[in-house]
Amino acid sequence: MAQRPGVLAFDVNETLLDLSALDEPFAEIFGDASLRPAWFAQMLQLSFVGGLTGRYVDFTTAQQAALRMIGARTGVEVDDDGVDAIVGAMRRLPPHPEVAGALTQLRDAGHRQVALTNSPLAVARAQLENAELDGLFEQMLSADEVRELKPAPRPYQLVAERTGVTIGEVMLVAAHAWDVAGALAAGARAAFIARPGMVLSPIGDQPEIVAGDLAELADRLAR
Repeated sequence: MAQRPGVLAFDVNETLLDLSALDEPFAEIFGDASLRPAWFAQMLQLSFVGGLTGRYVDFTTAQQAALRMIGARTGVEVDDDGVDAIVGAMRRLPPHPEVAGALTQLRDAGHRQVALTNSPLAVARAQLENAELDGLFEQMLSADEVRELKPAPRPYQLVAERTGVTIGEVMLVAAHAWDVAGALAAGARAAFIARPGMVLSPIGDQPEIVAGDLAELADRLAR
């Protein structure tokens, strides 16, 4: 393996936190929990289109709009209470089972760790505090601070700037192929967490580590 990373930058949603906790409110509102991935994909599309057209859309606004779009697509009227039930629940997501132990193992091994999310900073802080993970990171960083969402280069550069390392010393850890691609294009390193249903893009540069979960990542970095 290459040199030890200077800083590990962890994506939050789906990488650390389990979005399947939203299945219950999706079932209640739409009658179909399987619409959750379609909603998340729609939310990403809205955010990315905002970035490509120079009209910034923050993650929370995109989540709310995507819910109404899914409602229009499925013939379900989503009122404000329904939107709040799902978007509000994003602040209370549980961590994946191995996350706390793996982050503790990595921290105790001397790895510097930050959280890097597209969610607004207030949401990210609430998420990590609720999941009892906030004490495992030296900083919580949001792409919203630079008004350019991942996979644009500025959020990854923000990690290097705030932690005092070069971009090449930053290793993104994420369960999203688009996030990995963004980090690599920005000059950072990357580790892909292959959570169920998550696959890497065969196009472009590939991450140096592919692990099934954070526990495997911690063991790989220890070796």
